[in-house]
Amino acid sequence: MGRVENKVALITGAARGQGRSHAVRLAEEGADIVATDVCRDISDVLPYSLAAKEQLEETAELVRATGRRCVTVLADVRSITEMRAAVDATYEEFGRLDVVVANAGVMSSGSAWQLTEEAWDVVVDVCLKGAWNTARAALPRMIEAGAGGSIIMTSSAAGIRGHVPYAHYVAAKHGVVGLMKALSNELGTHHIRVNTVHPTGVSDTGITVGVPIDELAAREPMFALAAMNTHAPYVEPRDVSNAVLFLASDEARYVTGLQFTVDAGSTNKP
Repeated sequence: MGRVENKVALITGAARGQGRSHAVRLAEEGADIVATDVCRDISDVLPYSLAAKEQLEETAELVRATGRRCVTVLADVRSITEMRAAVDATYEEFGRLDVVVANAGVMSSGSAWQLTEEAWDVVVDVCLKGAWNTARAALPRMIEAGAGGSIIMTSSAAGIRGHVPYAHYVAAKHGVVGLMKALSNELGTHHIRVNTVHPTGVSDTGITVGVPIDELAAREPMFALAAMNTHAPYVEPRDVSNAVLFLASDEARYVTGLQFTVDAGSTNKP
């Protein structure tokens, strides 16, 4: 028996990076997966391209290679209508939903007073409103089912400390923590646990701040300080996935309201 055997997990931002890793790791331990992603570029202010539909299908094939089932849904976490459709697809295919991983996120960089309104809005809307939409789409049916469950939201080391130069991202990731704390209290009587994971820099995500790291570190000494970890320069997606797996599993049945760092010592350093 796997650690999440026969559970069903819905994961946003699953076409690549951490989301893909979470999907595969949970499938390895017995979960069936609903993998969602927007699979199109949503704003010119983001300094990189978002994942493609073909990448989402690659995630599905990796999940199926473990022997588990996978459904893919194109969905923009900024849209409650699209997220409710993803939840409906989950119940139509599997008849249940046990784990929700609100992982979708985007970022860019710039001094707070120089960010455009669009740059602010797209980061906050995806990272914070997207987590809220994912939860509020899933929760009515999870509560009605009465079987409890686990909601895991991706925050960041930047959701604990005041990293620069991306105040919009820091604000959104701190907001995810506040949302998690409120939901963990609201949902306690329904036996639905809510926690956040807080990675430091993660390799192989497809996300960039739009400036070479060396150049940014030279220009922003406090960025260099924040990016410095005590154990390793960065973590791998699977390191974060192992934390997600624990929080999704019954091993964490009494773990709720937790800020789970996977940060190689980033947030604890002097």
